[in-house]
Amino acid sequence: MTRAPYETRTGHAGETQQIGGEPLTSNHGIPFSDNQNSLKAGARGPTLLEDFLLREKIFHFDHERIPERIVHARGSVAHGEFECTDPIPDLSRAKLFSKKGKKTPLIARFSTVAGGAGSVDTPRDVRGFAVKFYTEEGNWDLVGNNIPVFFIQDAIKFPDLIHAVKMEADRGYPQAASAHDTFWDFVSLMPETMHTLIWAMSDRAIPRSLRMMEGFGVHTFKLVNDQGVEHFVKFHWRPRLGTQSLVWDESAKLQGADNDFHRRDLFEAIAAGDFPEWDLAVQVFDQELADSLPYDVLDATKIIPEEVVPLRVIGKMTLNRNPDNHFAENEQLAFLPSNVVPGIDFSDDPLLHGRLFSYLDTQKSRLGTTNFHQIPVNAPKCPYANMMRDGMMQTHVHKGRANYEPNSLDQAGEDPGPRAQTSGFATARQQVSGEKTRDRSETFGDTYSQPRMYWNSLTPNEQAHTASAYVFELSKVSLPHVVERTLSHLSAIHPDLGKRVADGLGVPPAKPAETKFPARNLGTSDALSIQKKWPATLKGRKVGLLFAEGSDKASIDKLKAEIEAEGGTVFTVAPKVGPLKLKGGEMKADGQLAGSPSVLFDAIAMIMMPDQADKLMKDAACIAWVSDAWAHLKAIGHCPGSKRILDKAGIEPDEGVGPNEGLAERAKLRYWDREPKLRDLA
Repeated sequence: MTRAPYETRTGHAGETQQIGGEPLTSNHGIPFSDNQNSLKAGARGPTLLEDFLLREKIFHFDHERIPERIVHARGSVAHGEFECTDPIPDLSRAKLFSKKGKKTPLIARFSTVAGGAGSVDTPRDVRGFAVKFYTEEGNWDLVGNNIPVFFIQDAIKFPDLIHAVKMEADRGYPQAASAHDTFWDFVSLMPETMHTLIWAMSDRAIPRSLRMMEGFGVHTFKLVNDQGVEHFVKFHWRPRLGTQSLVWDESAKLQGADNDFHRRDLFEAIAAGDFPEWDLAVQVFDQELADSLPYDVLDATKIIPEEVVPLRVIGKMTLNRNPDNHFAENEQLAFLPSNVVPGIDFSDDPLLHGRLFSYLDTQKSRLGTTNFHQIPVNAPKCPYANMMRDGMMQTHVHKGRANYEPNSLDQAGEDPGPRAQTSGFATARQQVSGEKTRDRSETFGDTYSQPRMYWNSLTPNEQAHTASAYVFELSKVSLPHVVERTLSHLSAIHPDLGKRVADGLGVPPAKPAETKFPARNLGTSDALSIQKKWPATLKGRKVGLLFAEGSDKASIDKLKAEIEAEGGTVFTVAPKVGPLKLKGGEMKADGQLAGSPSVLFDAIAMIMMPDQADKLMKDAACIAWVSDAWAHLKAIGHCPGSKRILDKAGIEPDEGVGPNEGLAERAKLRYWDREPKLRDLA
């Protein structure tokens, strides 16, 4: 559906847009007055259930396909536990935060957004980061992403966003990619997307591992204590292995080398006993601080920098068990943002309010029954009871005459006494006033200042990666007016960003987009940069070691011991899997050279005799093995006999290239200074 010819509309940020076409209506022919904002009680108030246009739009979207998830279809899960390390009973009456050392079972799911269930693991995409806590007070689902902001401010735009980023409607491609016309047409018409977009164009969108990925609750929630005192809260997951990313060429080649790279990495780490861990941290603040900020805490496209509200670590998540069955524990796993426990509550974020409706509705579509909560992976691990009966695939045999409440037959129902007031979930009291309206608060209007802060917080190398990602994506867009419109937004974020992307495309820079809220300088935040906090560690990393017939086994064993002493693992590679005869014994390789490219590893090493090196120098797979590691900024170790392979590949020694002695230390880092020698970046 489209709008009436030459309709002029003023956006929430003051932009005037002229749009043509037929009037937008509901499925029942009722004309839309506003397709940009849900109905709220006041511009910053809660979303109203009576908004039938929002409900119809999301209801239809939730049921568009079965049975695969419409978004986040490609995912990996693991079981684990949460341990409270710093109790916060003064802030929340949630029992899982009540006592130091208290443990709560959980399951976590990591996913890509745009691709189908059969797509690859490593495209440029936002990653889902969802955790279901099986608490003694019921399930709490913290359903977020690896990026702390989202593309849109109001849930009524979510179907449009996903339609735009998914494969194009007429041709069915591209799969799991945002580099195409419809996505960039949509985001260029929606300035509020610019903050998440710059995160998605950065290295955050190509994580090295699910184990090395941050997670965020995205929205502002509330913590409520026993006295009913409320504080705003934002939730953060911080990986103890540190946050790390791939480089773009490496990410693209991994899609061919191993479609299941992230899933395999997570599964194998847990199977080996290298259990991934994350700290759960909170940003807690009150209404007074919220009112003092130059942006709105109810706006899901905004962050609060850690320099403004520091993070407080309150617990640790450990993933220690792989699923027994992918379908039962992954495909049937259902998350609901509406699953909160006493002591956690919702803010009036309009995107969050739409999600509270949408997730429950979509589970019926996917899992076929309102009784999806009885599936073992979804069922709470505490007692639960209510008067909901029957329905498709009912597995409980309910006893008694009464299926209603209150009743005097089976004496079941609501506890009217004081216990219900202290232990049951009760929505925090809140004064609500204002006209019913589809307006959006002007406090949501600044769409450029926070993207500018993000850009200014990156290292020069990260800025080059981000600008180059824009160049790559926009080079796939065939519509010149969409490219120009996008460039105008980038120039409004920062003139340098707009110019670099325009230069990379070979087109003139665009004038900054006109807006009621020009970008302000909010300073920088080092916490937003991956490279500024890149940990020098081998823990959780993998080194590929190439050997051949006649290699010295003692040297191999020595290097393996050095790598493992630093917490890394070694994956051996050879022209043939073997077992091969070596100097000092025999050894079977973990992988064959052509099937184990260096993109699978964090660093590489070679141990072989000169005659075998001479043979391998004629093998393109061997030259690509070392050349790719060099191009992907990885540490490279060699022995005297294998040095000639590096010479053949044209690899020059630098801080990351040298003898195997010392590789265990060099392999802890990537070598960003090498990159300008290897490729042109924007």
